[in-house]
Amino acid sequence: MSFQPPRKCLLTKEQLLAFQASKTHQGLVSYIDELNASVVGVKLGSQCSESPGVEAILGVLDKVEEIAKDTPPVDNKASRFGNPAFRTFYDRVAEEASSLHATLPNLPSDAIPEVEGYFKESWGNRTRIDYGSGMELNFLCWIICLERLGVVEKSDHTALVIKVFWRYITVMRTLQSSYWLEPAGSHGVWGLDDYHFLPFLWGSGQLRGHKYIRPKAIHDPEIVEEYSKDYMYFACIQFINSVKTASLRWHSPMLDDISAVKTWDKVNSGMIKMYQAEVLGKLPVMQHFLFGSILTYDGPLLPSTSNGDTADACGHDHSHNHAPLGEREGGAGVGVVTKGDFGWGDCCGIPVPSVFAAAKMEQEKALHVKPLGDLAGLGLPTGGGIRPVPFD
Repeated sequence: MSFQPPRKCLLTKEQLLAFQASKTHQGLVSYIDELNASVVGVKLGSQCSESPGVEAILGVLDKVEEIAKDTPPVDNKASRFGNPAFRTFYDRVAEEASSLHATLPNLPSDAIPEVEGYFKESWGNRTRIDYGSGMELNFLCWIICLERLGVVEKSDHTALVIKVFWRYITVMRTLQSSYWLEPAGSHGVWGLDDYHFLPFLWGSGQLRGHKYIRPKAIHDPEIVEEYSKDYMYFACIQFINSVKTASLRWHSPMLDDISAVKTWDKVNSGMIKMYQAEVLGKLPVMQHFLFGSILTYDGPLLPSTSNGDTADACGHDHSHNHAPLGEREGGAGVGVVTKGDFGWGDCCGIPVPSVFAAAKMEQEKALHVKPLGDLAGLGLPTGGGIRPVPFD
């Protein structure tokens, strides 16, 4: 097999449609389904099968967090946006990526340049200092590549969600709170979360068929606190409640609407459909997707520039088209809310301040703001003076 550094290949809607009909798209959806099925009824602390590859991956994630802790944010008090120290962190991770991958068992050395392309893009965008579902997708692709190359096995699927992926989320929360990463895109309250999608998808999968807990339980603080240690969905709700005040109805209306669904089975199946529509089906997200020899692209070729070079799918010169303001493409959600495309695109639209930055600014204005909730269960830093954002 001839490996190659992955590259962007999606620029037009025609190319996106070709991708959606491809084996790569089918493989992504199938893999999400398989991981979802592996955690039904499984708690975060449950015992599960782990190959040496899982332990090695967790070691890599520990190293990434160590790099972050060794790269503190710079004084950036005048800005509510991303901290420039993130670029130093990003560069350090990129420098160590090859050596980190060399610690993974059974990974061919000639495959590292291709696989590490997804790894490096999993932590956020270096230029914009932001993070969103596209970067989260890169992490998923990294795991897919490692499984196809024999680093992990199908028997590791449960561990890949409740241990590897959840460890990734805790590392990302550290990066988001340390570097004030901006949400990638401008969906605002019309997203599930400022940054993530998959914890809600697999988190609702964990709860499928639960005898006692219902989706509406996210409105009960005691239940959220009790079950945040066991289920990703409740851990994410706890996180949101810890950094934002007022009700979910105000700052997270999509989650609030989803809570009216009767069963977790319906929430979970809706999440899978929504992911296909709102992440895999959106050009502003997928124009950043990387294709190589493992995750292949065989659709229409990109247009050529005047000098004969193939155009980059997203050179961030804003030449790609965004939907007209007000155009809302129907997404297959949970039967409650569809977010659609609100005109400025997901990738390089209006900058959105980090929720952590806004919280810090508010703390400096009002000392009476209540302290940040206990995030120990999420592996988040509890110091640093972060406070909730008042929306009321």
